[in-house]
Amino acid sequence: MTEATGQAGSADHHFPCLAIHIMTPGVIQIPGDVSIGEAARLMHKEQVPCLLIKDTDTTIGIVTDSDIVRKVIAQGLNPYDVQSRRVMSMPVLFIEFDEPVERVSTTLMSAGVPLLIVTRNHQPIGFVTARDLISPPKRRELPIQASVKVYNERPEGVTYPAVISRLGHAGGFLETEAPMQPGARVTVEFCLPGSRRPIAAEGEVIEPSSENTVPPTGATDPAPTVAMKFTDVRAVDQADISSWIIRTRRSSDLP
Repeated sequence: MTEATGQAGSADHHFPCLAIHIMTPGVIQIPGDVSIGEAARLMHKEQVPCLLIKDTDTTIGIVTDSDIVRKVIAQGLNPYDVQSRRVMSMPVLFIEFDEPVERVSTTLMSAGVPLLIVTRNHQPIGFVTARDLISPPKRRELPIQASVKVYNERPEGVTYPAVISRLGHAGGFLETEAPMQPGARVTVEFCLPGSRRPIAAEGEVIEPSSENTVPPTGATDPAPTVAMKFTDVRAVDQADISSWIIRTRRSSDLP
């Protein structure tokens, strides 16, 4: 897996923006013999700009809105008589979730494609478009109280209070005084807003802030921030996290 790049530890605890921070979660995959008419209905129902087409075990393509317009509608063809495999574009361009946004922008421009499929361990988890780069979705400031257990030198771990300042379905940003270094193993425990069911997610630190020191008494400086990626989350917890992210993302776009 590609490690996140960029220098951490600036005064405002800035971290590189990654593909996962601007992507839309979820990718729908259909067989190649599904008609374009059915594919278009599915895209409209799910409000997605593309579908992955799995034609064979080794052949994967993609169909977008523009493919349907250019290759079917503009040609005067009946969408229900055209199979998706006849319209799909290849190859599909993928980018790992922890690649920096700069890499996303460069890939989109050099390839001249409208979107990229975002993967985690080479499995599709979402997509990112050029529009996401220009005008990323608004996000609510909704800190989540948590505790983080750090496994540095002690195998049983040491627990510290933390706040999740940004939560993604593959990781998040933690504000904590816990001393961490890149590669440190952690377990984060928290409850999603509106839920009392605890979630425990194992993870790994991607980038720490440059100074993990406790501020002087009475100081108002925020706690240092670390970026972590999940390495092991129960399926039910992963589903709840993803559902919460989608709901929060949609509601944050409301006036």
